[in-house]
Amino acid sequence: MQKDIISSGKYAVSEAGPRVMEAYLGTCLGITLCDAQNGLAGLIHLLLPEPTGTNVTFHNATYASTGVPHFIGALCAAGASMENLRACIAGGALIGPVSEQDLSLDIGGRTAEIAQDILQKSHIPVVMAEVGGYFGCRLRLDLSTLETGIKPLYTSEAPPQLDIPVPTLQDIEDRIQYIQPIPQIALKILRMLHEDKCSLRHIGHQVQQDQVIASRVINLCNSALFGLRYTVDSIDRALILVGEKQLLRLVMSASLQTMFPNKTYGYSLCKGGMYQHALGTAMVASELASFTGRAAPDVAYTAGLLHDIGKIPLDQYLSPLVPFFYRAVHSEGFELCRLEQEQFHISHTEAGGLLAEHWQLPETLADVIRHHHEPEKARVDRDLTTLVYLADLLMSRFQMGQKPDRMNTHRLAQRLQQLGLTREQFPVLVDRIPKGVFQYSPGVPRE
Repeated sequence: MQKDIISSGKYAVSEAGPRVMEAYLGTCLGITLCDAQNGLAGLIHLLLPEPTGTNVTFHNATYASTGVPHFIGALCAAGASMENLRACIAGGALIGPVSEQDLSLDIGGRTAEIAQDILQKSHIPVVMAEVGGYFGCRLRLDLSTLETGIKPLYTSEAPPQLDIPVPTLQDIEDRIQYIQPIPQIALKILRMLHEDKCSLRHIGHQVQQDQVIASRVINLCNSALFGLRYTVDSIDRALILVGEKQLLRLVMSASLQTMFPNKTYGYSLCKGGMYQHALGTAMVASELASFTGRAAPDVAYTAGLLHDIGKIPLDQYLSPLVPFFYRAVHSEGFELCRLEQEQFHISHTEAGGLLAEHWQLPETLADVIRHHHEPEKARVDRDLTTLVYLADLLMSRFQMGQKPDRMNTHRLAQRLQQLGLTREQFPVLVDRIPKGVFQYSPGVPRE
């Protein structure tokens, strides 16, 4: 049966048939509308309650206030009858514990309120609703039966921990020493971007000669991540369409792709989840750096791309523990780094610091890797570390299904203040997430 993933800011309408639509929801809101009598249904994946008034490209389906009426109109234009429509709603999780002073952070709750108000005024009954909480879910529309289901993103039970070998700290340190070295071409670009001395001439020959990296770069250019109007079929063509500096970022991203495990277990909830999350975090961090002016966008990009490298040496040890970790983090509210300390005697942030030393990364980047969960502890560039924390938080709340952990929000107000931002501006940051991030290889979380 065909499965279509509806990404944030999108909707789809279809006749009944052998097809499934799914949306993976955290703070975003998902709505299905079904007309059983006429055999029509659809799903919309909403990001925000209403437009934020910023200079981002406007898309109807991004916001509840504009997306829900547009979605209803699209179904009726396809042949659905308004009086036959029935709605199901899911998602809208909280960013974190919300007080009366922090209502601006209840983005999902306000999105749900606006959507439900529009449905009520349109006389469309809501027959199923699971909205709120702190955790993600999967909204599934089966077009063969026109039935909607709402399930947790990950449902497997935890295995008996006594049967799982626990690595020693020495095992993990040895593992770090044997991880393949960072590709030289990536290291060169990383240092060039970090020092703001970008020039494709220094590495162009290497890119042209490496068919694997060249192919990956071209695939990235043609992905929904960038939404280019023209097809890229060569590095020269890519240079014309995306520019030298962006192309250097893509070459570095493509050359680092093999460093991240491409599995459907461990720290990835879907195939390639670690790399997808790293690439998305890099793009969001770069955008936030441009918006706030608190860091160079290229440095923020590289910091976002590398922030979770400490998961690489821990990944094989986490694989049999994923159900336990997921349940502890999402149901019991444990911090990921604390669980890693208890199980492995080292967190992924500490392991990342060791790996950064092993690879001889610039100290600015190593500091971000060590402290992106607690940016107050950054010793080199607290603004940069806070930017990557926010990018990681936005990805973990609004691009679900890639990884089992979730960022804490205990000091979110202070962290926003570090960058000269207020809690009321948080929806603006959400609106500035590059929309291609939501559409790029969303993956399918495993059951």
